[in-house]
Amino acid sequence: MATSTYTTLRRASVPALFLCAAAVLTACGDERPGATGAPGAPGAPISRDDGTAPSSGASPYVEPGVIDGAPHNRENNAYRRPGEMSVSGHMDAQAEVARMEPVLKRLWKAEKWDPDSVRAQLADKLGYEDELKVQEVYSTYEGDQDVTPEGAMIGLSVGEDSCVTAYVDKTGYGAEANGRFPETGCIRPPIGH
Repeated sequence: MATSTYTTLRRASVPALFLCAAAVLTACGDERPGATGAPGAPGAPISRDDGTAPSSGASPYVEPGVIDGAPHNRENNAYRRPGEMSVSGHMDAQAEVARMEPVLKRLWKAEKWDPDSVRAQLADKLGYEDELKVQEVYSTYEGDQDVTPEGAMIGLSVGEDSCVTAYVDKTGYGAEANGRFPETGCIRPPIGH
């Protein structure tokens, strides 16, 4: 019995159809660079910390939440993220922030932001001793030389897992409760490693 060309093509097309369907079904949920959709939906552009989406042509290897798109950014900057705090540690650190801010404000208004003056005032007014660390602001490279800006960086160990990280310089002052940094304790680590 002779088979027609139509029947032969039809028999050959069935396996090809199944292969195509399998390829389409296994690709579901894959993110595609440049795809549009609701934020967080499969195929949607990955958001950045600053609220903007990556430009078209962004690398498919960009980590979520990474501003510059560098692969392994999260691992490379792990030393800059503070550790977790217990609820009681956070409450204790917040109480110290409230105590420290008025002293930092007075220092800032008096233009006394050198580390020795800051350390003396915090020890005298608040009774901080061994748990307090005060140091110069990290130097930066400007032009062809290292420059150390005026100011002080402050780290106060409040408990086993909590700190107050603060600063005072000619631009202002601030203090926040946070966990310990892996390499620098309660002082915010420098950029670069």
